[in-house]
Amino acid sequence: MAAKKKFPYKSAVVACNGGCQRSAGEAGCKDGCTGCKSCVSKCRVGAICINERGVALVDEEKCIGCGACVKACPQQIIHIHECANWIVVKCSNKMKGQEAKKQCKVSCIGCGICEKTCTAGAIKVIDKCAVIEEAICLSCGMCAVKCPRHAIYDLRGILTAKM
Repeated sequence: MAAKKKFPYKSAVVACNGGCQRSAGEAGCKDGCTGCKSCVSKCRVGAICINERGVALVDEEKCIGCGACVKACPQQIIHIHECANWIVVKCSNKMKGQEAKKQCKVSCIGCGICEKTCTAGAIKVIDKCAVIEEAICLSCGMCAVKCPRHAIYDLRGILTAKM
C-alpha cells in the first residue's frame, strides 16, 4: 500500500516514451531508455516496471521520490518531478530534427513550437530537446496539445493520451 502523500509531492518520471523501442545493444535513439532494469532493482518500494515498449515506467502512486532510480539510470533520463505540475517531456533525444524523426516516431525534434506556445515562458528547447522549468509551469498543457510529435504529455491523460 502506498503511503499517503501531501500535495504537492514528488515522483520520478522517465524522460522516454519508448517510441523507438530500443533494446540494450540495438541501434536506436542513443538517449532513450534501454530497459536495463537498473532503476527497477534500485527502487525499494516497487514503483518502477518495464512496460510493453521496453521502457521504465514509474507508478506515481507508489513512488516516494527518493531518487534512487535517478542515480541508478545509466542513461540519466529519470528525474524527480514536482507532481503539482502535470505536464512532462517524455523524450531526452539530443539529435537534430530529421535524425530524431528517423529514430523515434514520437521524439522531440526541437522545433520550438512548445516554447512559442508557452505563455509562462516555462519551456525551452535545450540541446535540441524541450525542457520544462517546473517552478514556473502553469500546467495549462498548451505545449502538449501543440507538440506535433506528441513528445510532451499530460500525466492526467486529459489533454493527451495517458502513458
